[in-house]
Amino acid sequence: MRLSKRFRFETTESLLHTKRPSGLISPSGLLKLVGHAAMGVAMGLAFALILILVDPSGIATLSQGITVFVGTLVLIFGIGATLTGVVFIITEDE
Repeated sequence: MRLSKRFRFETTESLLHTKRPSGLISPSGLLKLVGHAAMGVAMGLAFALILILVDPSGIATLSQGITVFVGTLVLIFGIGATLTGVVFIITEDE
């Protein structure tokens, strides 16, 4: 005699494991996070180079200004993509 799903009892083992470990702790989670950071750096670099080529503010005439401008945009995009990756990995359903 089989019980339907409605009348089956949960075992205590399945009730105790309600909290899953974060996906960031595993090596695959760290690899995903590095991938997000690399995508952010690449997007920041592409955005900075497009802005330098268009040159709306005349920043392309200053050599040190270009370095600071590109570095700032790459850093901002990289940090933003990394933090977004952390949120995605933590809230990811498997």
